[in-house]
Amino acid sequence: MRYSVSHITKLEYATPVSLAQFNVRLRPAEWPGQTVTDYHLDIDPRPAQVFDSPGGYYINETRFSLREPFDLLQIESRFIAEREPLPFFVTDEDGPGLADLRERAMRRRDLSPQSPASYIFASPIAGPEHEITGWASGLLRESMPVMAAGHALMMAIHDQFTFDAAATATDTPPIEAFRHRRGVCQDFTHVMIIAARAHGIPAAYVSGYVRTLPPPGQERLVGADAMHAWVNLWCGEELGWVGFDPTNAKLADTDHIMIGMGRDYSDVAPLDGTFRGSAQQKMYYSVDVAPLD
Repeated sequence: MRYSVSHITKLEYATPVSLAQFNVRLRPAEWPGQTVTDYHLDIDPRPAQVFDSPGGYYINETRFSLREPFDLLQIESRFIAEREPLPFFVTDEDGPGLADLRERAMRRRDLSPQSPASYIFASPIAGPEHEITGWASGLLRESMPVMAAGHALMMAIHDQFTFDAAATATDTPPIEAFRHRRGVCQDFTHVMIIAARAHGIPAAYVSGYVRTLPPPGQERLVGADAMHAWVNLWCGEELGWVGFDPTNAKLADTDHIMIGMGRDYSDVAPLDGTFRGSAQQKMYYSVDVAPLD
């Protein structure tokens, strides 16, 4: 499946700001089953400096600086993405049991950005929460295959939580979304990551997109028209990383376009930075993921 992806972000300031530095994480990282071409990043006003580099985890990062005063910043990311179906058919019986998986992950000496070692322990946003751990304990068993465990957590969040864009903000702690059983894809992803890690499953936060318009006869995916988030679980050497989307209760497949993955949202936030000034800031964005086939 081929897509044309456009993501426009606008920042407006009440009065001009200056000496700004920003980090943009919108260029898709290489990933099995996904090919990206014709990537363009347009920034207005034109930056004084631009640097591209790998991020701290499995994410591409563009850093740029603006020296002259400005009150409006527009960033547009565009590319063509081709997604292939999963190369394997998985069932809930696939993958090692949780006890075996935990031992495998702890024995691995690989410390690369795709290694499960980076996603076993607590992270700045997805820290230990005994309430979430206890809730997940009622769903999981040590002998359960990891695919069954991922499916159980994904379906429980989808069935027990309500998607509500007004319930949380970007900085709302995951435990608050869990207690109210309401939130957005970012919240559901963090809850599932905390639950999985508490039971020894390496879990990563994935930033990306889902297709804007559904195929004929299918419902529109929740999370379209904005950046989306889902969970990658490391399911052993045979299966590797498998994406679980608790917002839509489905595996990440041809409807999902990956930008990158990190320990939690703080590692893959699409935009952050600093500037000199005290002006009020407003952000607007638009996302379009249009099928080309």
